[in-house]
Amino acid sequence: MDDAVVDAINAQVGREFAAELEYLQISAYFDDEGLKELSSFFRAQADEERSHALRFIDYLTEAGGHVAIPALSAPRHQFESAQEAVELSLAWEESVTDYINGLMALAVQKNDFAAQQMLQWFIAEQVEEVATMSELLSVVRRAGAENLLLVEDYISRSIVNRAGPDPAA
Repeated sequence: MDDAVVDAINAQVGREFAAELEYLQISAYFDDEGLKELSSFFRAQADEERSHALRFIDYLTEAGGHVAIPALSAPRHQFESAQEAVELSLAWEESVTDYINGLMALAVQKNDFAAQQMLQWFIAEQVEEVATMSELLSVVRRAGAENLLLVEDYISRSIVNRAGPDPAA
């Protein structure tokens, strides 16, 4: 594997783990606010980010690259509102989309066809992630700070149920 591709993927591993921590922190914020559906939603998002990091690690391992997980900064732990927490999440997903697109551009430049194939999944995944966070932000804004229980109901009926029933439940 090209060293530049390996380094870029390792950096993305760090971003995925950082997203996991940020979403865990947001989950804890919503839990503190008594908003269990939002807390569960962001806990599931954290699990998904961890699985993304592991997917990149597995790819590096299988493709002969060296895994070097970068140091992570502590996540933000205070939010002024639910809207601020969701805005941060959307901004994060948009940023990750940019990084994934940059990884793809690098893989194309280096003629790394295996990396291109692997990154196709992440490109499609980011479309879904940005759409979900955009939709959630829209609902949170419409509900306003005083009507977050409507967001809780929305999540229980809509976003969570898109993937079907939880097999662990």
